Amino acid sequence: MRQKLRNAELRLGLLVVLITTSGYLLVQLADKPKLPSGLWLFLGVVIALYGAAHFAVRRLAPNANPVLLPLAAFLNGIGFVVISRLDRDLARNQAAWTAAGVAAFIITLALVRRIRTLERYRYTFLFIGIIAVLLPLVPKLGKEINGARLWVGIGPLNFQPGEAAKVLLVIFFAAYLVDKRELLASGTRKFGRLILPDPKHLGPLLLVWGISILIMVRQKDLGSALLFFTVFSTMLYIATDRVSYLVIGGVLFIGGATVAYQLFDHVQTRVSTWIDPWPVADGKGFQIVQSMFAFGTGGLSGTGLGLGNPQQIPNAATDFVFSAIGEELGLIGAVAVLSAILLLVGSSFNIAIKTPRPFSKLFAGGLATILGVQSFIIIAGTTRVIPLTGITLPFVSYGGSSLVANFVILALLMRISDDTARAAAEQPSRTAHALPQ
Repeated sequence: MRQKLRNAELRLGLLVVLITTSGYLLVQLADKPKLPSGLWLFLGVVIALYGAAHFAVRRLAPNANPVLLPLAAFLNGIGFVVISRLDRDLARNQAAWTAAGVAAFIITLALVRRIRTLERYRYTFLFIGIIAVLLPLVPKLGKEINGARLWVGIGPLNFQPGEAAKVLLVIFFAAYLVDKRELLASGTRKFGRLILPDPKHLGPLLLVWGISILIMVRQKDLGSALLFFTVFSTMLYIATDRVSYLVIGGVLFIGGATVAYQLFDHVQTRVSTWIDPWPVADGKGFQIVQSMFAFGTGGLSGTGLGLGNPQQIPNAATDFVFSAIGEELGLIGAVAVLSAILLLVGSSFNIAIKTPRPFSKLFAGGLATILGVQSFIIIAGTTRVIPLTGITLPFVSYGGSSLVANFVILALLMRISDDTARAAAEQPSRTAHALPQ
């Protein structure tokens, strides 16, 4: 069985390598009509990276879901092709970060042999996660880039510790909910139709609410604040099956966002630009206006790789990579990327549904929610469904911290999948040994 799973993963991976190499070739041919000299080197690197990840899974998690790695590789390959079309220097950096992400993927699989071991260190992960969230606020260490204070600079290296924080805090919250879910689900106090637990058990939810508001106000990042709070509210709902927590979470976030809108100019600017960007199309609204032009230019089938003008959008490789895809690959390419994201998120939730262990179920659900909500926030922002934020599109956008964190998330999901499949395979044999002879 495990052999069939890994062979399917390998075949899908070879298809992804073909798609990525073909896209890279088209981008290069758009500049000059001859084969690029580094084509074979590029093909070799792509095969080596996917091969390393695949054989690590074959060795360390042989029973894991066979579609997660190919889907992540497809999104990463499409992202790299578009980034190489936008900026060659960024493409070289992205290639290095992809190699670092694959290394992090392999190391995570090697170190985390049983997902339940993470549950034991919940408060350690909470402590480290909170420090990571607050680190960009430290004077002389934190850096403000493109209007958001999310970065930490150590020498020539800049990174976003919040990318690691979201995984660490999900570990803590999953472990906490395993212990407290019965108390949180039963409830002791009534407010109309809402049945709430004792206030002391709502401490973690209020903590996450406070962290989210802090990120929104002090770090000027609406996207990360929305991501954090949505993920933890969703996990609370998964653990308790009570819609009231979603209502409470929504009220808390809307209340905090409303106060922030009244008090802080940068929040007002984001909202007013979202509602009507045209009066400030030469300034604050330039990005979103150019994004709409890009989607309109792409039409159904796109202008073709290398034949559009997505570089007209500032920060296209990070915040607006989906707009660049929409212009050069059109609606067809955009839907293909959306479909891959939906399959990735759906497969991740399927892993959560199948695992019988409470911690693994909540942890997988939280990781799947990170991928899904993060994708929604940035795609909805670039298409003007919600106010624009500076969050990245998982596996697609340029960004080292985000890419490495997403590969770690991928490895953890595959570890949960492997644990579940192995436990299911061992169960019949245990039952057989338990039967009287």
